[in-house]
Amino acid sequence: MKSKRITSIALALLTSLAVVMQSGGAAAAQQPPAMAAAEGPYTVEYYYKVKWGYADEWLRLFKKNHLPILMEGVKAGALLRVSADAPRLHATEDGRWDYRVTIVYRNALIASLPGGSNETARRLFPDQETFQKEEQRRFEILLGHWDVPIVEVKMP
Repeated sequence: MKSKRITSIALALLTSLAVVMQSGGAAAAQQPPAMAAAEGPYTVEYYYKVKWGYADEWLRLFKKNHLPILMEGVKAGALLRVSADAPRLHATEDGRWDYRVTIVYRNALIASLPGGSNETARRLFPDQETFQKEEQRRFEILLGHWDVPIVEVKMP
């Protein structure tokens, strides 16, 4: 199963690399970052704003149902690191977020590929009815969710 997934990812990488190479230097430079298969790690911060009073429930469901899927990505080598943070103090309601999950992908192309998370979820959670209900609940109690791809800014 794991070798099939790695083979699928490798095939997608090679196909994308061929497209970039065929498009020539100038055109390749204009491709979105996700097409740059040769670049290094690609980091995305995922922010979650949960309804008041439900943050603990959201985190419990995230750890139970989504984190194992992400950790499978780490084991497969597609993800380099997964971490999470919560603010120590509160902010204004419009700027408030409850959890930030940071995922470091092997590269931007991997981040842009449709993942095998559905296949992984079926394998990890045979009781799909419960899994789907809990995932629906995790999103029902969200007020907001946004993704921020980030780059390190070199400082002198």
